[in-house]
Amino acid sequence: MELTPLRYLVAIADAGHMTRAAERLGVTQPALSAMLRKMESELGVELFHRTGRGVEPTDAGAVFIEHARDAIRRVEAGVRSVQERVGLRAGSIRVGGGATAITYLLPGVVSALRRQHPGLRFFVREAGSSAVADAVLRGELDLGIVTLPVRVPGRGDLQEIPLVDDEMRLIVPPGHALEGRRGFRFRDVASEAFVAFEAGSAVRELVDRAAERAGATLSVVMELRSIESIKSMVEAGVGVGLISSLALAAREGLPCRDERLTRRLAIVRRQGRVPTPAAGMFERLLLASVGGTHR
Repeated sequence: MELTPLRYLVAIADAGHMTRAAERLGVTQPALSAMLRKMESELGVELFHRTGRGVEPTDAGAVFIEHARDAIRRVEAGVRSVQERVGLRAGSIRVGGGATAITYLLPGVVSALRRQHPGLRFFVREAGSSAVADAVLRGELDLGIVTLPVRVPGRGDLQEIPLVDDEMRLIVPPGHALEGRRGFRFRDVASEAFVAFEAGSAVRELVDRAAERAGATLSVVMELRSIESIKSMVEAGVGVGLISSLALAAREGLPCRDERLTRRLAIVRRQGRVPTPAAGMFERLLLASVGGTHR
């Protein structure tokens, strides 16, 4: 960072002598004197009195030297902050996603990144796909995890990185007639009480449209945002529910036989905006974490 004239000025003030300052700086005295004359010419004032023993700051010089010291300290602090972030010793990551992403995809990635770089801070926002995408566009989040397609104004300014294909599977209360089956059809649950995700969410739209194509209307008795809450309600016998296979053990839950109920989760970030080193590392770890989990 080019602060040479200010550093030279401070060195002169500290040494109180042009020759000694030049020796400490490793420059010639004529070169140092020329720099000082140029600075005094630009400011329109003398910065030092010449005395028999050397030099001492004028009133104007003393004021300017303090500002020079402050400027050097601030720039050096800025350089350190940038270097820390580039080295992932500090910085923050702002990420948003729905219930599935926040609960089942992020914890392992955040934990791994924190072990490698304990100085990083995380801001995590749980919201629907549209709200997350909008927050990314506004610059409130570095990246988001959403269900495609994204339907928000300005979506053309989003870069989409496919993450994982997520299948929705049916869960039923203990002892239910469908328990142990290899799959279900919507006609099998047309008369069942349904514990569903809230209306307007990407997952709810996926399920409702699939049921409609199958000629069925679901009897929704409860709407929730949390996957764990839906699982608890189903376990308690309130009704049946469709949730992400990412929240289930292998082979747990019943796949749909009318059509495969899948949605594509993707990472979104603002087009043309270079990710911070921390956000870039987070994105790479997140992609690697699901590399073997496509279903």
